[in-house]
Amino acid sequence: MSFSWPEVIFFLGVLVLVTFLISVVTVGMFEARKSRRQADAADDLRRLVQRFEELAQATTEAQQRMAADLAELRARTESIERILRTVE
Repeated sequence: MSFSWPEVIFFLGVLVLVTFLISVVTVGMFEARKSRRQADAADDLRRLVQRFEELAQATTEAQQRMAADLAELRARTESIERILRTVE
């Protein structure tokens, strides 16, 4: 079985084309997988930021309640001190 040069060149061209197409498909799959991972990471980051914002808001509300309770305790302490001064 012998091939002529045009046939050899044709088969080599087909081989190069098939190799190129397989490479393009492989690179496309890797890029799609990479972009999917990046999208998942971005979603995780968004959820983390949202959780942090909720935690920060809850902490701020707790601090405000504690400040109000502390102000009420100060007022009560001042009231008790005034009563004790009038008793003396």
